[in-house]
Amino acid sequence: MQQDERLKIWIEQGNVTISQLFFQHYKQLLISDSDAMVILHIIAFQEAGNYFPTPTDIANRMQQKEKDVTDCLQRLMQKGLFTIEQSTDELKVLHERFSLLPLWNQLVETIETKQMQSQEELNKKAEGEIYSLFEQEFGRFLSPMECETIAMWIDKDGHSAEVIRAALKEAVLAQKMSLRYIDRILFEWKKKNVKTLQDVERQTQSFRPVSVAVNHQTANTSVKRVPFYNWLEERE
Repeated sequence: MQQDERLKIWIEQGNVTISQLFFQHYKQLLISDSDAMVILHIIAFQEAGNYFPTPTDIANRMQQKEKDVTDCLQRLMQKGLFTIEQSTDELKVLHERFSLLPLWNQLVETIETKQMQSQEELNKKAEGEIYSLFEQEFGRFLSPMECETIAMWIDKDGHSAEVIRAALKEAVLAQKMSLRYIDRILFEWKKKNVKTLQDVERQTQSFRPVSVAVNHQTANTSVKRVPFYNWLEERE
């Protein structure tokens, strides 16, 4: 689905509060406060059924002259933030209206870019913490070769920090603290398209029973035993 089609659906279904998104992000589109106010008035006019308010209509609602509103509309159009659409009705009468869809498209792109940047920053932070976590579990500093191996898991093999952390946890539980063992886990997970913690959980549950009840002679209790899987002995 094209972005403009998706956005139209969002707006029509009322899933997007445009005013809130606009207030939060119009500065990033280099829209001045006065130009933003003109846009909000256009929205208000259109919600009231006037889809093509004149500069006079807008100026009458603002403390700006008609010429200032006209200049504003020209700036916004030059920036590609709105267009003027034409259509004819059943009586062949020509109608014009402001379309703010280009503005909403740019707004969505700005928000998505910001979210991607935030996610990238979180990923880099998580990746940086991986090295410290390995040193903590190993009880020593990592060698340059070990650091290079972890970097290859991230950069070359495309494993996320959370999946590498989960593989380390498997090694800790199995008491097999070596990068060779962890590398084998990640190798098998990649073959099985394990990419998220949910994938990890499904994969481990496929061979690890939840618990084994053992009756004690001295007490009527049960103990959970969790068998460990030797990833170095993985077979097809």
